[in-house]
Formats: sequence, structure tokens, C-alpha cells
Amino acid sequence: MPSDPYEVLGVSREASPEEIKKAYRKLARELHPDANPGDSVAEERFKEVSLAYEILSDPEKRSRFDAFGDARGGGFDFGDLGGFGDLFATFFGGAAGGATRRGPQRGADVLAEVEITLEEAAEGVEREIELETMASCDTCAGSGAAPGTSPQRCSTCSGTGEIREVRRTMFGNMVTAVPCARCGGTGQEIVEPCDTCGGAGRVRGVDVLTVMIPVGIDDGRRLKVSGRGHAGVRGGSSGDAYVQIFLAPHPTFKRVDDNLGVEVEVPMTVATLGGTVEIPTLEGAHEVEISPGTQSGAVVRLKGKGMPRLGGRGRGELVALLKVMTPTDLDRTQVELLEQLAAARGETVAPAKGFFDRIKGAFT
Repeated sequence: MPSDPYEVLGVSREASPEEIKKAYRKLARELHPDANPGDSVAEERFKEVSLAYEILSDPEKRSRFDAFGDARGGGFDFGDLGGFGDLFATFFGGAAGGATRRGPQRGADVLAEVEITLEEAAEGVEREIELETMASCDTCAGSGAAPGTSPQRCSTCSGTGEIREVRRTMFGNMVTAVPCARCGGTGQEIVEPCDTCGGAGRVRGVDVLTVMIPVGIDDGRRLKVSGRGHAGVRGGSSGDAYVQIFLAPHPTFKRVDDNLGVEVEVPMTVATLGGTVEIPTLEGAHEVEISPGTQSGAVVRLKGKGMPRLGGRGRGELVALLKVMTPTDLDRTQVELLEQLAAARGETVAPAKGFFDRIKGAFT
């Protein structure tokens, strides 16, 4: 893939995780193989986008890339060698980005997106996911040849699956190998194609996956289901299915790693005199004592009330940010009591205004 995942996703190096995720989801929808059947360019771009997101969505991998220019912490990509890639291919059998595809080909991977609630992430949930995949043709058992016949050795490449070309370079004559266009690199051609699949050996179908989403999973995590991607070509192994998890926004809680944050409104009187407030948790309301004179912005931490950690290693904490509320619906008696309190404390307050006084003040 290109050396810079930021360029692949079209984001700046200062992009936030949310911006990176938004860019990835947009590109993934546009380039997904199901939306571009038969488009090999879109499929390659989809793989590039998925790998770029895998790097930038992982803080450790992103940090390594920012520091070393490679998510592995060193090394380089043979794809950056340009014309020298062919030279490596000549001596190492196509190991430098020019590998040919002889014989059965592995099927492509597929990606599905699943959105779950915070509560489902906390408890774990089982989901059935429908995937549109290329399945092995039952009529020809995936060979692509009509029943009673079999694929023949390709007459163009003599079964090697590749065509060798000689190019003149500054180093002399260089031999490069490219996949045979006639057989697609398999080394075999179909003389009598199967009527069901037209010689492809695969047919489009719908596969239903039952996926157990583990307790504590976080937004952006990807689950792998081996062998449930597209069927391979001419007997090749099947690809894998990946399930990308996204958490729906929650009306009450904000999640940060394994911790939860919540804003809790506290009546002015309780904040002033002390008392109890109810703090919401995933298991229900939790009563907490607060001290007299509590100010807005005070924080209450509840250990073990956050999200379960993936793998069952305890739970994070819940952080409640207290917000003292100024009353706005006081009746006359309550206003008088507050005025008496202000006077007792030597504080100057504006006299209470009637309805018409407030209307007049709005115009002036």
C-alpha cells in the first residue's frame, strides 16, 4: 500500500480519532466489494483503506508510524522501489510486489459493519449478519468446467500461470513475469464452461454469520471469522470475514477506553447544604453523599462502575461531573426566603421584578 495511511484516508496528521473513523467509513462504503462487483481497482483500494484505518485507529501503531514512518517500527515497503521492484521479482520469484498467481487463488476477505449499543457492549451480544459473498458453485464443485469435463492446461502460458517479458534497462536485459491474461494466473483454462457459473467456479450468494460480540468490546474493534469470506477460485481457500464494530452514541454516558463519563445535575440547595444525589450507572441509579458547599465541576469517581474490560479483567471507573443548577421557577415565598438569606449574608441582590417590569427591561 502507499507508505502514508494519512494520504490513503485523506486526513491530516493532526486528525482526531473521530475524523479518522468518519473518513474510513465513507471510503469503505464507496469501495466495498459488494458495491463494486468485479472491480479489482476498487477492491485493492478497499484493502488499502482498511489497512490504513487499522494503523491509524490503533494509538500504538499510529504512534510508531508517526515516529518511524512504518507501523511496524522500521523497515520499508518494496512497493516504494518503483522500477527496482521488477529487478527483485526477477531474482526472488516475484517477492517484491510482483507476485504471480499460479493455481488456485484464495478468496477475498469481506467486511461487515455492525452498530451496537453501549449496554450491548457491556453485556456482550449475539448478532446474525447477512453477507453477500461469492460461494463455490455446487454444479461444478468450483472447477468452473461443465459436469463431465475438467479444466485444461492453459495454451498460452503452458500451465505456468505467467507470461515472462524481457525488458531492456540500464542494467541490461531484465526478465519480468506477469499473470497470464488468458487463464488469470491459474495455469488452467475452461474449454466447456459450467452453465451455472459461466466458468467462474463461483456464484453470488448470501451467507448468514452468527457472531458473538464479546463483553467490553470498544468502538472500532474488528472481529475475524476465518474462512467465511469469498470462496477461492478453482479450489482455492476461502477468504475471511471481518466484522467492524461501531458503538451508537449514548444519550447519557460518554465512553473513554474502559471508563464512562456522565454529567449529573445537583440542586442548589443540596450542593449548598450537602445531601445525596443519584448518579446513573449501567446497572441503575447509585446514591452518593456530597459535602456541603459542593461546587459545579466537582467530580465523583465510582470504581468498578465503568465498562467491563475486554477479556474479563475487571472494570473501569465511572466519572460523574457535578453541575449545580440555579433554580428558575421560584414562587414568591421561595424568593423572599432567598432574599432573607442574602441579607443575612450581607449580599446585595436585585429586587424581584414583576412580569411587566421584565417585559419592559427586554426592550430597553
